[in-house]
Amino acid sequence: MTTFHVSLVGRGDLGGEIYRQMRQAILDGRLKAGDRLPATRELARSLSVSRSTVTAAYERLLGEGLAESRAGAATFVSEKIALSGRKVLRSGAVNALQPRTVWNSVSALVAFDSSAKFDFRMGIPDATLFPHLMWRRAVTRALRSSETAEAFYGASTGFHALRMAIADHIAISRSVKAMPEDLIITNGTQQALDIVARILIEPDDVIAMEDPGYPPARHLFKSLRARVVGIPVDGEGLVVDQLPANARAVYVTPSHQFPLGIAMSLPRRRALLAWAERHDAAIIEDDYDSEFRFGGHPLEPLQTLDASGRVIYIGTFSKTMLPALRLGFLVLPPSLHLAATKAKFVSDWHSPSLAQPALARFIADGSFARHIRKVGKVYQQRHAIVTATLERDFADHLELVPSKTGLHVAALSRSTSVERIASVARRAAGLGVAIQQLSNFAVHTKQRSGITIGYGAVATSKIAEGLRRLRKCFLA
Repeated sequence: MTTFHVSLVGRGDLGGEIYRQMRQAILDGRLKAGDRLPATRELARSLSVSRSTVTAAYERLLGEGLAESRAGAATFVSEKIALSGRKVLRSGAVNALQPRTVWNSVSALVAFDSSAKFDFRMGIPDATLFPHLMWRRAVTRALRSSETAEAFYGASTGFHALRMAIADHIAISRSVKAMPEDLIITNGTQQALDIVARILIEPDDVIAMEDPGYPPARHLFKSLRARVVGIPVDGEGLVVDQLPANARAVYVTPSHQFPLGIAMSLPRRRALLAWAERHDAAIIEDDYDSEFRFGGHPLEPLQTLDASGRVIYIGTFSKTMLPALRLGFLVLPPSLHLAATKAKFVSDWHSPSLAQPALARFIADGSFARHIRKVGKVYQQRHAIVTATLERDFADHLELVPSKTGLHVAALSRSTSVERIASVARRAAGLGVAIQQLSNFAVHTKQRSGITIGYGAVATSKIAEGLRRLRKCFLA
């Protein structure tokens, strides 16, 4: 029997209200086809009304065919009428409210909603390499700690021990200058970008970003009514000379340009910092996967080179650990910290309280550094296989963009059009090979013809076969 809530508070026509509320529940699907309705005696007792009042309501439902009475049994929702009524009601409900028009221009953002046998998409770490046992122990310790057990709502800035651990780690691994008080824990990079945009950007302000660039960032800025301007990328990174003088902020991925994989040169980094100081602009530095380096001398982050407090540094654990953890962080100049804390509070109050102390322990006891070294060796091997194969077997079709960082590489088409690359991608998908087209990351300028190859989600043993199938698609 289905338990159903009927509200008669302040109502006059009791029988009519019982009928109307049950009828509405049937039409919108809360009471489903075949559900048994409460017995008239029981419903009358729970509502403190006479049984005849409930019986009259049921008779109206029976008369309209919304319910049916079975001999020797009880009253049930009519299967035929309930299904048709439900569709009509939902159609009207969906059309009642309309979103702002900006959302019409945002493509579907269901990231990685399907799997592939040979998955060469970007941004996906290998879940099989995740240290499940060590992480389980860290979570168990966090559950047992008195500080976690007694917590209700946490600080919007994040768990203090985690901010301390991150500050120590990035000081060593990335030369980032930060005290724990400079950090705010976020739900990944996307929320970090949202907080920064909320505290810096007014409607119609200009935000410059690399072109091609990271689509979720572009959609976020546009949703907040900013004017997004794409800036070309060459072999040294963002072309600073083409930045508009009225840009309020510049969003960049200098360590491993997304999606081309280029590292911004030191002269270009200095030029960008000088430009920001001249034009009173902010630089949003997204350092999303530079923990993995496979040679060469690492360049200092913009945040380290910054002498005027204009760089906001964003880091994430989605690539180094798992995207499911939804943990990232902001390193902010002191002048922005209070506003960012307020923005975090009104957004979601604080990030998950259990995962934060677990990650703090995981970093502080050295487990995170050991994990990075271990998986880094695996990713380095995959990087070598992918780059060697592309240079050897795809040389007639693609030109590899040099990159020694992160979880993906890009390759530009030598002569094939954007449409041809799209056709290759479709054929590859039919063979179980998932790739991404560079043209999908264009901001404003002419779409680049080429592909990206990620090696985080594909097993080392599958890379050769996956690329062999991909090559067949270029030859077809």
